[in-house]
Amino acid sequence: MNKEELIEILAQEEALTADGFDDALVGCTCGANCVAVYDLDRMIEILVAEGMSDDDALEFLEYNVVGAYVGDKTPQYMRFLNCE
Repeated sequence: MNKEELIEILAQEEALTADGFDDALVGCTCGANCVAVYDLDRMIEILVAEGMSDDDALEFLEYNVVGAYVGDKTPQYMRFLNCE
């Protein structure tokens, strides 16, 4: 599945998405509630590229995005473990 197909599935499922973070979208959950799943580290990179520091980007995301619950279709945010 490519990004466009994923975005279409999320739209069909009426899943909420995080504006401005399509490049950090990595998938969706399966089951009763289909929700968008984002790579938090990629979201930080996007905000840093826009001029924020790493710390400010993380604080912004934790307070304004990750901590916001807007119902059953609220996106999920994950960090990938680098096992190398």
